[in-house]
Amino acid sequence: MDKQQPQPISWKRLSLFAALFVGLTLAGFFTVFEHFSGRNLSFDGQLLKPGFVGACLLLLVIYFAADGLRFYYTLVALGVRVKPRVMAKLVFINIFFSNITPMATGGGFAQVWYLHQQGVSVGKAMAASTIRTVLAVLFIFSLAPWFLLTLEPLQRSSWNHGISSALAMFTLLYLAFFVILLWRAKWLVHPLTATVGLLNKVGAISETRMRAWNFRLMRELFKFSRSFSEYRHGSKWAIALSVIHTGLFLLALFSFPALLMWGLGYDVPYLTSLGLLVVTTFIMYFSPTPGASGISEGVFGSFFNQLLEKQHLLLVTFSWRALTIYLGMVIGLLVLQRYLLQRSQQALRANL
Repeated sequence: MDKQQPQPISWKRLSLFAALFVGLTLAGFFTVFEHFSGRNLSFDGQLLKPGFVGACLLLLVIYFAADGLRFYYTLVALGVRVKPRVMAKLVFINIFFSNITPMATGGGFAQVWYLHQQGVSVGKAMAASTIRTVLAVLFIFSLAPWFLLTLEPLQRSSWNHGISSALAMFTLLYLAFFVILLWRAKWLVHPLTATVGLLNKVGAISETRMRAWNFRLMRELFKFSRSFSEYRHGSKWAIALSVIHTGLFLLALFSFPALLMWGLGYDVPYLTSLGLLVVTTFIMYFSPTPGASGISEGVFGSFFNQLLEKQHLLLVTFSWRALTIYLGMVIGLLVLQRYLLQRSQQALRANL
């Protein structure tokens, strides 16, 4: 039996986060409208052409399917098998929670909670959720430095070479941290305990809290290290498929802006569009706002305003977020409500 139990859903907190998400999203779109699009906005009927709509639907199927399969095969590598219908629901529950909670951590906790309801141990669910996230981070953070330093639109933008170089160096350090975390977790023991000890010396935390923090850090560090070791020694084909579907998921995610621009008649190099969205996603990882709301729209508008006519910038920004985020959030909310309603009905019948 697991000693840890996932916390129940706090609808009051989620409502506050949802309101914050909406407010910040509107602020982000206003920023694009005011500062990047020259207050121009118009809908283009080319986005309603059957060929374009069909291409969007196909890319959405690949996007959602790859998202579910990358998590499914991570679980398989850890020795856990989950029914396809459970994984399908999990995809949308994750999209909903990860975009209304800060730092995109809520989606992981929601997945752990839902998997636990399906009989998966908390430890296995937490390990799978963390490894799934780390795989995506390794992809993005491996590509971001190269795009930061080589993409011409970024060199022409307000991002000067010095800032881009600093961000690239920070990315490499962040990536090195993850590599050490995965393969040499013991190397992190001394730096982490030294940092906590320094906080105690300067009076930021008490002696008791220092010991508690050290215990928790070491426990989580070695727990993750053990889980990743179990993942590495799991089924080789499951590991390979989890990595392949992570790459496919990200490729689909990064392809939406290019598809939208091609649908509007723009002749934009695919690698340019993909690179700009890789860097946008990289910046979103550090956003403290729910689902990077506000920041993602502003950064996207800043990067893509050099490729789009002003009247199309806000349209493409909204369409990108609608396809990759808002649609999944709506489906996730409906899935969650239906699941909770079914659970309450089952509990009511059990008590009769």
